[in-house]
This record gives sequence, C-alpha cells and structure tokens, in this order.
Amino acid sequence: MRLKWKWLSGSGLKILAVVSMLVDHLAAFVWRGDPFMMTHLLKIGHRWITPYFIARSFGRIAFPIFAFLIVEGFLHTRSRIRYGRNLAIFALLSEIPFNLINSGTWTYPGQNVIFTLLLGFLGLCAIEYFKEDKSKMAVSLLGLLAISIVFRADYGCAGYGFILMLYLLRKNILFQAIVGSCMLSSRYIAGTAFIPISMYNGKRGFMKGVLGKYFFYVFYPLHLLAIYLFKTII
Repeated sequence: MRLKWKWLSGSGLKILAVVSMLVDHLAAFVWRGDPFMMTHLLKIGHRWITPYFIARSFGRIAFPIFAFLIVEGFLHTRSRIRYGRNLAIFALLSEIPFNLINSGTWTYPGQNVIFTLLLGFLGLCAIEYFKEDKSKMAVSLLGLLAISIVFRADYGCAGYGFILMLYLLRKNILFQAIVGSCMLSSRYIAGTAFIPISMYNGKRGFMKGVLGKYFFYVFYPLHLLAIYLFKTII
C-alpha cells in the first residue's frame, strides 16, 4: 500500500534541489546587498527576516537533497563505474565556473559540490567493496575524508560524512533527519530538506533517458558561468 504523502519522484526532488540551488546562488552572488533583498519583513527573536535570508534559507535544502539522490543513484544505477566517471568528469568541468564565481579568477582554494558528491559516492563504493574487510574499509573512508579536508571540498568533511550517513541510515528516515540536521551548518534549516525527502516515492519520475541522467551535471556548471557573466556585465 502506497502512503498518500509519498508523491514526490526522483525527478521532482531533482527539480526542487536545482531551483533551491539556483535561488541560493543568485542571492549569494547577485542579490546580496540589494536594498530590497535587505528589507526587514519581520523580527523573530534577535533576527530580522529579510528576502535575502529567505532566499538563502531556501537554498539550504539543495545539498541534502542532492546527497540523498547520490545514495539513490548508488543503489539503483546499472553501472557504478559509469556513474562515478560522470561525477568525476563534471566535477572537473565545473571547477572553472566555480572558481570564477567565487574569486573572479581561474583559481580558488575550494572544490565544487560535485567533487563532494564524488567523494561521498566513492565512500559508498568502499563500504560495499570492503564490507568483508573492515580495516581496508576504514582506511579507504579515512583517506577520502582526508581528501575532503585537504582539498577543501564544498561542505567539507561534514558534506562527505552526510552522504555516508544517509546510506547507513537509509532504512530509517526519522534517524536520517535527526542525525543529518545535526551534521550540517544552518541545521534547523537544512533539516527541513527531509520533509520533501520523506515524500519520495522511489520512482524516477518524468526525467528519463539522457535528460534524467545529465540534467544536473550540465545545469550546475552552466548556471554558475551564467551568473558570473551576468554579475560581471552588471
């Protein structure tokens, strides 16, 4: 029996995450400092709620959803080698747009979020491949953790660990939400991502074929480059 609230497909989650990410990046790189975006709407405690705050808060749900979809991809892909290869290719292709939008130059000390998703995916592969050899599993996972720190992956070691947590607690959405909300910055906001995640019905949805496979991979570097060019022209 399908639960009535589980109506979001993987495609729906992907679109929600992409829109959230786009709004977040527009707020961070284009709208920040705009008088309207800094308008005081209401005050909660010591914090003024502004359009900018709302936009950035909405943007906090993107990474948890993308991380969840990486776990789903790991569990259901026909070829983990191709899946990992695609992540690696687009992590490299996204570096220049990521560097430009963050520093205005070709270089930037941090790595883009697809790099973080790749490390998490490799961690899942290590968990499964070395499940009979705990020592090798531990060494592999710690090695990937070190890489996330040394190369300053987006969301850092917490982002990498978040993906592993989603996999290890995949059979209990409540524990996922509790633990996950404590792992990321802006915890109470990022934790709201588990509301749409809990609505996931396990189906791929309307985005199939090449569109479903490469939509996020292509959109990520292109939207960063577009925002950078717009910001530079303006």
